[in-house]
Amino acid sequence: MKKFKIILKRFLLNKGSAFGGIFLILIVFGAIFAPIIAPYDWNAVDTGPRLSAPSWEFLFGTDIHGRDVFSRIIYGARYSLSVGVISVLFGIISGSIFGITIAYIGGRVDIIGSRIIDVMFGFPSFLLSLLVVAIIGVGLWNVVFAVGLASIPHFARIIRSAALQVKEQPYIEACVSLGYGNIRIMFNHILPNIFPIIIVIATLDLGGAIISIASLSFLGLGAQPPEPEWGAMLSSGREYMRYAPWTMIYPGLFLFLTVMSVNLLGDRLSIALDARQSIGKGKV
Repeated sequence: MKKFKIILKRFLLNKGSAFGGIFLILIVFGAIFAPIIAPYDWNAVDTGPRLSAPSWEFLFGTDIHGRDVFSRIIYGARYSLSVGVISVLFGIISGSIFGITIAYIGGRVDIIGSRIIDVMFGFPSFLLSLLVVAIIGVGLWNVVFAVGLASIPHFARIIRSAALQVKEQPYIEACVSLGYGNIRIMFNHILPNIFPIIIVIATLDLGGAIISIASLSFLGLGAQPPEPEWGAMLSSGREYMRYAPWTMIYPGLFLFLTVMSVNLLGDRLSIALDARQSIGKGKV
């Protein structure tokens, strides 16, 4: 309990992590209670004059179809956050299973698995996502799958490295001596000991996943009109940037602040993890 309090204190005293945490709480709260907070339906056309400037009635103005931009951003938080989380979950679960398995089995399995990771690393993750989308087709959930698939090598490499360290610990050798099965050792003993690392890299990768999905939607490969995903909103508003800049400024601002908040939290979690390890070794 004392260790947890020290880590929590270090985490909360950092202004960046505090800002990130507060902003993310507000965004998640807005996404959950969007029907209550949003003054209009996200797809209700002609709720006001088309391309109306921000005002008390329409806080962020309206788009070319007369839809309230503020309402669409609030509902869009549901899309951007949920697809980012699902993409990271897919990547982290797949990467964890792959990385732990090849690390524990070792030998030729580890060599072949590592070469597969290296080959996939030869492609930039965004380019790999584009390639997958080109094969399976456009659509928001296809993009989620593509971004998650492209993140597997990154997760697998880090988790493999962590699993190799845990594998050499005496208690793992004791489990082998007691006749525990491979599955039990990998997921009951190795996985819990690298779980903090998994949480940190998942948090750090969440911002990148949100940006990648928004970028693919901006290119017309992800969310399709009239879905209020932030990247798709940026794409539909670019034609009117000169006359109605608010159609791009506000979706872009919320996308930037959300990703920055996630990254600040991820960085602080990484520091907190180092503190946890130092405490465990008696250095704090």
